Amino acid sequence: MHKRSFIKSLGLGVLSLPMLSASLPNSKNLSIRLPKALPKGGTVGIVSPSAATADRMQFQFAKETFEALGYQVILGQHLMNRRGHLAGTDQERADDLNEMFANPSIDAIVCIRGGSGAARILPLLDYPMIQKNPKPLLGYSDITALHAALYTQAGLVSFHGPNGTGSWNNFNVKQFESIFINQSLHTFENEQVKGDDLIIKNNRVSTIFPGKATGTILGGNLTVLAALSGTPFYPDFTNAILFIEDIGEDPYKIDRMISTLKLNGTLSKIKGFIFGQCTDCNPSGGFGSLTLDDIWEDYIVPLKIPAYKGAMIGHIPKQFIVPHGATVEMNADTGTFQLTHSIFQKP
Repeated sequence: MHKRSFIKSLGLGVLSLPMLSASLPNSKNLSIRLPKALPKGGTVGIVSPSAATADRMQFQFAKETFEALGYQVILGQHLMNRRGHLAGTDQERADDLNEMFANPSIDAIVCIRGGSGAARILPLLDYPMIQKNPKPLLGYSDITALHAALYTQAGLVSFHGPNGTGSWNNFNVKQFESIFINQSLHTFENEQVKGDDLIIKNNRVSTIFPGKATGTILGGNLTVLAALSGTPFYPDFTNAILFIEDIGEDPYKIDRMISTLKLNGTLSKIKGFIFGQCTDCNPSGGFGSLTLDDIWEDYIVPLKIPAYKGAMIGHIPKQFIVPHGATVEMNADTGTFQLTHSIFQKP
């Protein structure tokens, strides 16, 4: 995801429907709306809410991936469009997403990629219609903007996980099957493979502050999340478990964005903290740099809430499919979190 060109323009309802609970937080004090389950052999719609896809073969890969998982696939009308770095105009990208939610033959929606630009379409989405047609939406990186908007404006639980053109390796497929097909109360635990080294080094988790906590899991890409601060699309993190990840950002930029989350009150509200992976987040030049560990010592440890780092969340081939807006119990000592209830509507 090339976030350095992240678009800053944001702009602006919601029907009262039977919900799961009125106690979970979002910016409109909505109750949480669970998506309908993805039926076996159902239909998946693929959209591109953010950046354009240059290699046309990627569209074929995404289509074949979900066909291999046993689903029929419908491509968004404007999926292959382009306007500058974007996958078509703002209206075209919003129209595709609105159509997928409105179309009764579509059972789930997958974003083909992230990049930049999803925030531009947030004011163009039909949230009352989306709330009446709750479906799973899957994607990550720039799609964080959509997860935040669906949660704050429609109360909808969505899924932070592999994009359509992402890696659909064995780990990711098993996650998909556990969550969407088996609908299990999934435990999110890092896969650790020893390899040739004497000890396990890959996918290690580390406790920042010990303990357990239960709350609504919210977050996503840190750059995108921080850019939403002060808008109607930024979630209320009261009693939430905050999870974040990023890519290609120097530690001083991570520090600045975490500072934003402190200044806007987010860190004072959360009950737990999970940091995923920060790919290529190495300091470059200058007179030295804070490390990410320094940043957690400065901002997270003083909160004295359960916190850990190293979760398989982020711009990595194997990644968790996190139900954004669901209730989880986290254990910072073991570096795990688990769903506490079903995340789909009962038949």
